[in-house]
Amino acid sequence: MGDEKKEVRVAIVGLGRVGSVFLKKLSEREKTGLKIVGCAEKRADAPGVEVAKSRGIPVYTDTKEIVAMGEDVDVIFDLTGNPETRKNLRGELARSGNQHTVIAPEVIAYLIWDLMGETEELPHAHQRRGY
Repeated sequence: MGDEKKEVRVAIVGLGRVGSVFLKKLSEREKTGLKIVGCAEKRADAPGVEVAKSRGIPVYTDTKEIVAMGEDVDVIFDLTGNPETRKNLRGELARSGNQHTVIAPEVIAYLIWDLMGETEELPHAHQRRGY
């Protein structure tokens, strides 16, 4: 094994309170082997949409566009707080035959946040419809 670091390609679904803060912090770490390849958010006025666009990260209005990226996405962070969204994502991945990409729920985002040693708290999502 060489010293080559594997790049982990992630997508974020939901750019509301949790997703926008998580996006900001992850994008600051992109040079450490992490690449944000896209985000999905239905609401054009969601807090993280401008953050993503300002960093050159594509923002889609439908999760199907994230799923269509296939194995170019290693991890999809579902930060919507909506169980229906996660169910739909699982179905879309299964229908596409993608057995590579994993879906990480909010609890994994909170774990990563803690492991990064962030001093500010990651906001807690409120249950809402859509993503």
